[in-house]
Amino acid sequence: MTDAEIRMVKDKAMQYCSRREYCRKEIFEKAVSWGCTQEKANELVDFLVEHKFVDERRYTEAFVKDKLRFNKWGRIKISYMLHSQKIDRDIIMSVLSEIDETEYNKILTNELQKKRKSIRGNEYEIKAKLFRFASSRGFEPYIINEIFKLI
Repeated sequence: MTDAEIRMVKDKAMQYCSRREYCRKEIFEKAVSWGCTQEKANELVDFLVEHKFVDERRYTEAFVKDKLRFNKWGRIKISYMLHSQKIDRDIIMSVLSEIDETEYNKILTNELQKKRKSIRGNEYEIKAKLFRFASSRGFEPYIINEIFKLI
């Protein structure tokens, strides 16, 4: 790549990052798709991190907030997805620990109550289906059991 092409990719990446939060892995993959070599893509990512266009903690906070509120995912599924984006484990654990327990439990309770309306069977079958549903959403088994006691 020429210097002009590198500057153009850098400008494009800064505009790209100013629209929403991205992690290092996503930006690296995007830079490669724009024609950068792996070495140049790494340099670009380092530049973006240095100039605060990319921040893993900020990305993680936004990701957790969105997936919890809009997708109604639990900590396990959120953690798995962040890990697949190569986010540092310490950042993931730190951000997940900041989730408000009351809000978290309320989300799970509401989802279980909505799901309960569409399930048929005896009480045992209903509980099993609800448990599988909540588990597939990434909620912790001990929290699911606590919510079962309340609903």
